[in-house]
Amino acid sequence: MQTQHPQRVALHNEIHARPPEAMEVPLSLSHVVMVCDAAQRQASWAHMAALARDHHLPQPDAGSTHMRLDLGPYRVRWELHTEFVTWTFMRRLGTDQLGEREPETAIDAVPKTWFSALPGECLANLHLWVLPSKAFVTGSLIKHVLYEDTLVASTVADGFSEVYTDFAVHADGFSRMVLLAGGMAPRRLGRLVQSLLEIETYRMAALLGLPAAREASLVLASAERELADLAHAIRSATRDHEPLLLDRLTRLAGAVESQHAATHSRFSASAAYFELLDKRIADIGESRLAGMQTIREFMDRRLSPARSTCAWSARRQDALSQRVSRISNLLRTRVEIEQQQSSQALLATMNSRQDIQIKMQATVEGLSVAAITYYIVGLVSYLAKGAQHWGWPWSAELTAAVAIPLVAVGVWWSLRRMHQRVFHG
Repeated sequence: MQTQHPQRVALHNEIHARPPEAMEVPLSLSHVVMVCDAAQRQASWAHMAALARDHHLPQPDAGSTHMRLDLGPYRVRWELHTEFVTWTFMRRLGTDQLGEREPETAIDAVPKTWFSALPGECLANLHLWVLPSKAFVTGSLIKHVLYEDTLVASTVADGFSEVYTDFAVHADGFSRMVLLAGGMAPRRLGRLVQSLLEIETYRMAALLGLPAAREASLVLASAERELADLAHAIRSATRDHEPLLLDRLTRLAGAVESQHAATHSRFSASAAYFELLDKRIADIGESRLAGMQTIREFMDRRLSPARSTCAWSARRQDALSQRVSRISNLLRTRVEIEQQQSSQALLATMNSRQDIQIKMQATVEGLSVAAITYYIVGLVSYLAKGAQHWGWPWSAELTAAVAIPLVAVGVWWSLRRMHQRVFHG
């Protein structure tokens, strides 16, 4: 038996994570998206576990990322995502609710106290009614549920169904969507409903980058002006001004990189959510209803400015960071060149001083030869005077006179040898 990778089972089951469930019409769903930090994500799991415990159902696994509970009057689906948690509540509708009045929502069956305590901050709320074909639903129902002025509609699932929405937040805090399912198979209907819910989820998640992009634009505009001023000042700066300019440029680079680090992950996440949104819209297989705007057209027209703003802010940050880096390198190169020139001038001065010192040393060496010769000849004279008592034939003066050239040459030769050993190895 082979040694199994410790993550094999988890990786294999990833393709089965959050599978759609079979659905039958008529059905009411309430979808809630809660943005959560790490503590709130854990609290969300505990909130779901408490609901199961209150209904005497088995407790979910501690590492679960999605759960489903059938509580009788309604069902609930809990999903844990990277930045948010989604709650989807579902309940069957009676045929008596397919008339002129608004059908009941799934959230009406959920305990109000428990629902109001959902951990996190609400990002999106959506009521979705899955109803039979138009033959069983009056046209005025859709107009009663949705705002006619902003109505968006299209056929989906290759013409098997129709979806209607207005992308508006109604008085209860929920946006609304109506799906006329026709005769779709339960599993295909479940996949279509999941795609529609994810369209709303990813649309709102992608827009989380818009406030950050608007705030970043103000910081970037100020930084670009500061960089332009610095670039102009560098052109005419003197050597005395360069350290101050380099300090200003370093501070600007720190501010730009700090702001880039604070928003880069948000912009990257928004780009990923926009891609998922495009994928989910493509998955529903839209085609046009006569005289109506499709979801794709609505998203392209209304979300394109927000998407472009986020993408432009990310590119603008990268470009500004590169410009700051180039100007910093330019200024540092200029300072280094001036430092090298100063070092060369200092070395030239040191070489000149060394030449003077060598000449002075040569002069001192000449004086040293004379001084040393004088003292040695004096000693020779004293030796000659003492040696006359033992028969030395020359007088002290004559002996000293003869010794002067010999001693001088010997002293000069000794100093020369010592000089060569010290300076030439």
